[in-house]
Amino acid sequence: MSVYQQCINPTCRKNFDLSEILHACPDCGELLDVEYDWNKITPPKSIQHFEQYWQQRSNPHRLSGVWRFHDLLPFLPLERCITIGEGQTILQQAHRVAPYTGLKEDRLFLQYEGLNPSGSFKDNGMSAAFSHGVFVGAKRAACASTGNTSASLAIYSACTGLMQSVIFIGSGKIAYGKLSQALDYGAKTIQIQGDFDDAMERVQQVSKEQGIYLVNSVNPFRLEGQKTIMFRVLEALRWEVPDWIVVPGGNLGNSSSFGKAFIELHKLGLIQKVPRLAIINAAGANTLYRLFEQEGLRWNGGNYDKTLVQKFFAQMTAEGRKASTIASAIEINRPVNLSKCLRALDFCNGVVREVTEQEMLDTKAHVGAGGLGCEPASAASVAGTKKLVAEGIIEKSERVVCILTGHQLKDPNATVAYHGTDTVFFEDTLGKRGVNTTEFANRPVSVENDLEKIVGAI
Repeated sequence: MSVYQQCINPTCRKNFDLSEILHACPDCGELLDVEYDWNKITPPKSIQHFEQYWQQRSNPHRLSGVWRFHDLLPFLPLERCITIGEGQTILQQAHRVAPYTGLKEDRLFLQYEGLNPSGSFKDNGMSAAFSHGVFVGAKRAACASTGNTSASLAIYSACTGLMQSVIFIGSGKIAYGKLSQALDYGAKTIQIQGDFDDAMERVQQVSKEQGIYLVNSVNPFRLEGQKTIMFRVLEALRWEVPDWIVVPGGNLGNSSSFGKAFIELHKLGLIQKVPRLAIINAAGANTLYRLFEQEGLRWNGGNYDKTLVQKFFAQMTAEGRKASTIASAIEINRPVNLSKCLRALDFCNGVVREVTEQEMLDTKAHVGAGGLGCEPASAASVAGTKKLVAEGIIEKSERVVCILTGHQLKDPNATVAYHGTDTVFFEDTLGKRGVNTTEFANRPVSVENDLEKIVGAI
């Protein structure tokens, strides 16, 4: 087989056919990778190889920021890959935001994934997973979601008509901007009593029992599409590898896919340098931070301490601890891609940090003032950069790319509340708390309907 699925457990490594619908190894329960036999598939000879496709932008697959890099994810023939124009994103040099983080003015870059059709990075992976689902003959696709995955699945279903979408959400755990997309695009939406972790457990059970194609990031084809975010970053930097990639951490699909991208690029000799990876949790959903930085959990060649993870989750259950953060996109306590993320951290010499609600919302205000409005979870990457610069982990002269995962209008309530009130309140395990907004808020000015007073206010 030139393309196949493979268990990532080094003591198992069982292979499975491309046509099998699996989200874990049936033998050992570990996650799967999509693997390529590069002795049977001709890889690109250089990373600049992809520049030839810039002249073919009238071809929808070359216009796509995912399938333009098909040569590095050739699990299906190009003509069978589905695109709705995903990946038309930008990497902006953030001169105005860099000083806030402590970096030199020309050292911070923001990869803005909010320009995707559904407004988030999820479309990169959905185009790949959706293509595989159609390839294997699936008629329905499902996901659990805090919002962005549901919007992405729903738009692919609506645009193509090739699979019906079924969305599982937790009670009260989805931003209206995202929910409105799923509803408007015609997805069948199931709201259960519980949080994202509960919804994730149920959607896996239902998908298996009903034969529904699951598109959450346990699906290895989802992560193949998400690799291309890194390819576009390199493309925008004229193929120079940055010093750091900083990304929010929720279900850990992005960080896992980024690690796989750099592992493969390095193995193929397309890059010589590997960037360091920083994953930023919200303090109210900080499983990775606690396991990696406090408990010392490491990849260890694939033999990571599963007992430590099991004990951690058992204690979480016993304490009734639920994820709680205003950054709904990363409000996840049991990340399904934990093992792949550990691999990425190992290969990219990575670190993990947590940031508070205050840090995220203050940073979000600065990012917005720099011209790229983002959802609260996106701001975690920039807030984490600020923290790492202050710690001396990131040098002020290093080139840093922060991933902005979703558009500002994904959660407009958080933005309006921050700029319009003195305090934004949120609920977490400690009860009702507030974020002070007086320092960086851009307050609207209220005046009477009088020309003189309006001019005076201006």
